[in-house]
Formats: sequence, structure tokens, C-alpha cells
Amino acid sequence: MASVLGVSAESIEDPAAGHDPSGDVAALMPMVRRIVLARVGAHPAADDLIQETLVRVLAALPRIEPGMLEPYTIVTARNVVATMWRDADRRDRNQHRMVDLTTPEPPDETLLAGEEQEAIAEALGRLNERERDTLLAHEVAGQDTRSLAARTGSTSGAVAAQLNRTRARLRVEYLLALEQAEPPTERCRPVLLALSSGDRRRQREVDAAGHVLQCALCARLSEPLTARGQSRDDVIRIPISRDADIVTARQTARELAARSGMEGTNLTLLATAVSEVARNIVRFTEGGEIVVEVVELDGRRGVQVVARDGGPGIPDVDAAMVDGFSTYAGLGLGLPGARRLMDEFAVVSEEGRGTTVTMTKWCKEGQR
Repeated sequence: MASVLGVSAESIEDPAAGHDPSGDVAALMPMVRRIVLARVGAHPAADDLIQETLVRVLAALPRIEPGMLEPYTIVTARNVVATMWRDADRRDRNQHRMVDLTTPEPPDETLLAGEEQEAIAEALGRLNERERDTLLAHEVAGQDTRSLAARTGSTSGAVAAQLNRTRARLRVEYLLALEQAEPPTERCRPVLLALSSGDRRRQREVDAAGHVLQCALCARLSEPLTARGQSRDDVIRIPISRDADIVTARQTARELAARSGMEGTNLTLLATAVSEVARNIVRFTEGGEIVVEVVELDGRRGVQVVARDGGPGIPDVDAAMVDGFSTYAGLGLGLPGARRLMDEFAVVSEEGRGTTVTMTKWCKEGQR
């Protein structure tokens, strides 16, 4: 076989196996070319980038598991292109200086890039064949959902939904591979998938918030999973663990309600109720969170507050909702008082699993 990018076939042939693995790599050249050209176009360095990708893959052949050559090559091509653009940007930013201030990459940066690349390859390997083929056909080969649907006898909407689920699962598996961790319970993966996909209905079904409060691994992974696309300003999450957080939650709820159109006394009632449920979390549990969200229903606009904790739970919810029930020296309102201040109020509690309080305050007519 002819030399591939300066690396002779003879230098990597495996005589004992009677198989030349460089042939497998060479067969991937059209795919590598598509990936690189899609990202750099007619850039003069395009051929060099293709070369660099294949050389790196050839060098890594002994470490690549069977069936993982193509995913490994895809990740390598993307990393090579990203490195070129990063270096070019660094040169452009320092071009005006009389002294070349460019610095070599820290030794650990190469190591981290390698770990990320291996994690991506491992995550791709955890997808089933159908998921992987559809994702690669769409992301790498550039096939649209309509053509993929025609090939599989499905609809473009069904293919798009499958791609969304696959991407969500890939994000979860990538983070698990990067952490080199295995979920400690059977609930972990369903919870992480619900967070990754942003499916709020599914999150409620699997009690994602309650589980995250109890599972250290899922709590750690939930941040990068939920950080995607969190540009909404009508939903705010406030961690609650100390007295200062009570003030933060109260002020945050009041400010968001004011922006949503709530006025006057309703703002004070809402802030007071938030103070009470936040104080319950601080006094009776090791921590939790409060989520404040602007909601609209049947032409009405209001603010919904969901307070969750992973504490011991309330043994008798009915007793806790009786007026005057309070076991601490707070404002004396407790849950019954918070219920009176809000328009809608519900408590769900399970011993040993924690408590969730959901309450809503609607704007008065004419307030929008």
C-alpha cells in the first residue's frame, strides 16, 4: 500500500495478524475530509489538518478498541481543527506586540484534551448501533431528518425526537465516562437523562429534584447538564442552606414577581411566604433549593414557588397544616400561614426522602 501522509503502511502493518490496520484508517479519509472542510472551507491548512488527523489516529491504533475507530477519528478531527483555530486566534491577538508573547500549552492541557477525547469515544460506544448510526449520519454526513426518515421508514419528526434523546444520552454518558463513575442507583440514569433533555414533565415523574438532593454524583453532574441554554430570566433557582439564603430567596422572588407585573400587597405576601418555606429548609434539613418561576395559565400570570429539601420529611402533613403549628421561633406563620398568603398551595412529603412545597401567587386582574 502507498504511504499514507508520510507514514508508510509497512511501518504499522501487523504481520502476525496478516492485516494492515492502516487500510481501515485510509478508508476513513473521505469522512475526515468532509469533517475538516465543513469547518475550515477552502482554508490553506485544510490538507494539513486532514493529514494531522490521520497521523494521530494511526499512532493511536493499538489503543483503539474494536468498533471504535470511526468515533475516535471523528473526535480527533474536530480536536485538530479546534486547536488550529485556537492557535490562530492567539497569534492574531498578539500580532501587534513587538515581543512574541505566545506561550506553549501547559503540559496538563494536552492530558486533559486526551481524557476528554477518550470520554467522548467511550460515550459514543455506549449508544446502541441505531442511535450511533443516526447521530453520525446527521452530524457528520450532514443528512437531514427527512432523508433519514425515508431511509428508516419513519417520519422526520420522529427522527428529530430520536436525535434529541440520543444527544441527551450522549451528554450523560460523556460526563459519566469523564468522571470514570458508575451511577450508584438505578434511579440515577433516568434522572440524569431527564435533566439532560430538559424534559420538565419527565423530571417531575422521576422526582429529579428530590433525587439530586440525595445523590452526590447526580448533584455534581446536574450542573453541567442543566447549564445548557439556561438563558431564561423567568426561572431562578436559589440554593438554601443558611439564614442568608432566606433573605436571598425572599428578595429574588419579590424582584421576579415585580418584573412579571405583580404589584402592591401581593409582592409582600409572596415574599413573606417564601421566607417561611425557606426558613423551614434551613431549620429542619441540611439544605435544599427554591425555584421561582413566572407562570401563565388561562390568561392569568403569576409566580410559582417550589421549595424542595432532602430532609427527614414531615411525619404528619395534616397536623403540620393546622394553624399555630410551629416548632421554632420564626415569624410564627409556619406552613399554615404561608398557605393563607398564597392563592394555591400543596405539600408532598415522604419520611426519609424530603418535602416539596409548591405554591402560586397570581397577579390581580389588570396586572400583567
